[in-house]
Amino acid sequence: MILGVFLGTLFAALAIGVPVAFALMLCGVVLMWWMGVFNPQIISQQMVTGANTFTLLAIPFFLLAGELMNAGGLSRRIVDFAVACVGHIKGGLGIVAVIAAVIMASLSGSAAADSAALAAILIPMMRQAGYNVPRAAGLMAAGGVIAPVIPPSIAFIIFGVAANVSITSLFMGGIVPGLMMALALIGAWMLVSRKESVAPLPKRSGRERLIATGRAGWALLMPVIILGGIRFGVFTPTEAAVIAAVYAMFVGMVIYRELKFRDLYGVLLNAAKTTSVVLFLVSAALVTSWLITRANIPAEITRFLDPVIDNPKLLMLVIVLLVLVVGTVLDLAPTILILSPVLMPVVRAAGIDPVYFGIVFVMTTCIGLLTPPVGVVLNVVSGVARVPLGKVIWGVLPFLASQILVLGLLIAFPELVLVPLSVLR
Repeated sequence: MILGVFLGTLFAALAIGVPVAFALMLCGVVLMWWMGVFNPQIISQQMVTGANTFTLLAIPFFLLAGELMNAGGLSRRIVDFAVACVGHIKGGLGIVAVIAAVIMASLSGSAAADSAALAAILIPMMRQAGYNVPRAAGLMAAGGVIAPVIPPSIAFIIFGVAANVSITSLFMGGIVPGLMMALALIGAWMLVSRKESVAPLPKRSGRERLIATGRAGWALLMPVIILGGIRFGVFTPTEAAVIAAVYAMFVGMVIYRELKFRDLYGVLLNAAKTTSVVLFLVSAALVTSWLITRANIPAEITRFLDPVIDNPKLLMLVIVLLVLVVGTVLDLAPTILILSPVLMPVVRAAGIDPVYFGIVFVMTTCIGLLTPPVGVVLNVVSGVARVPLGKVIWGVLPFLASQILVLGLLIAFPELVLVPLSVLR
């Protein structure tokens, strides 16, 4: 019964347009009233306690690093580097988009920010070259959702805090699945664009490629520093976020000299706005998470999934289908914060590796960013590229199918995550 109260309150609040954070707080109030323990102080205490976590400091700094990266010219130089390397191949600008998405994903961890940067830089080039623009916009959106999977990932940080799973292990485990997503996108792009009569860009000489690599060198060094430092224990993910922000500021202001002091206010303001939204949502969700545990809702979910709990692959398939449905109406962070505390006890009871589950779970929520009616990344790309949302939705379908195929492979063959993870851990 209490599960029905929780779900009914949550979906009723969302249906009438209550913002997700306030809907989660309302769920907490209703659950407290239903259990007979209503106390407004508990809500404020749990919100403060939930936000007062050292690990969550990584979120504002990675968001700031992404803003600094775009304002300081790092994103553009990464795209120029990719163009110099593969722009001459047939359909090369699409491959450039995916390669740039992977490199940028290893810098910021934000799907919306990466998609916006890719669309702003590459859509005008692809429009001028004669590519199918809605399809190109769909590729930008699909490439952007690699960001929450390849470390450093804000989504992995949120999941690690909510589910009490090692963030460093999540970071290391996300590398191979993220690269698989990229390869699947390149394959899908080559398949759907093969009939387009678009002339490839002129092939760059070795000297021009060397120059492009040199110009992008400082930007390309950033993921090496971040991932290498985390992997070898030089610094924690939170400390890596600070280093990423300082590094991006240094490169943008001192090396590339595109980031001016007058730009810092706007950059800091944008990062602060996004941070406030994310952390308020996290705080509200952790109140609900605490009450979910108190109400023993995970036990009810376990009983519901008991018929498939002895078959881990079937259980993972059921969970992925559930998350895909939820992801059509909820953004990435709310989906993680609402479902992870409920599902983790079931996952542990089934003997599924929590890191493997976290990676598949986050990948599934990323796919939700590409599905209407919410489709946050679709809306971002639509606005930046000035392409109607309906056309972007049609354009993203082949790339959405390729991501779902990768997800199916990871469910069928967990070793694709677990074996590389055992090496990288």
